[in-house]
Amino acid sequence: QVQLVESGGGLAQAGGSLRLSCTTSGRTFNGNAVGWFRQAPGKEREFVTTISWSGRSRLYSESVKGRFTISRDNAKNTVYLEMNSLKPEDTAVYYCAARLSTLASERSSEYTYWGQGTQVTVSS
Repeated sequence: QVQLVESGGGLAQAGGSLRLSCTTSGRTFNGNAVGWFRQAPGKEREFVTTISWSGRSRLYSESVKGRFTISRDNAKNTVYLEMNSLKPEDTAVYYCAARLSTLASERSSEYTYWGQGTQVTVSS
């Protein structure tokens, strides 16, 4: 069982930056690709970005491409989401998720483990 814990959310102004972290409690990441998803009030959960186990493959949604960067440090058992040039429409609960595969995926249905989420609020 992999329990994921997100941190780093909070309040930012438009144009500002935040960095989210995702780590595990208990078992470490071991061959797991990791993704970030978000859910805004009244909307469905949507894909944000994903990274393969090796870190060589990274995918981004069009809405965050060029502004967000996903990275991982497997030695520290942590995946990061650097969010720059934040917009009010980035306001959402952000979830990290892990797959039972080394390959990155945009599909939320392919992720087995999910964190509880961390709130990101961007003010205009």
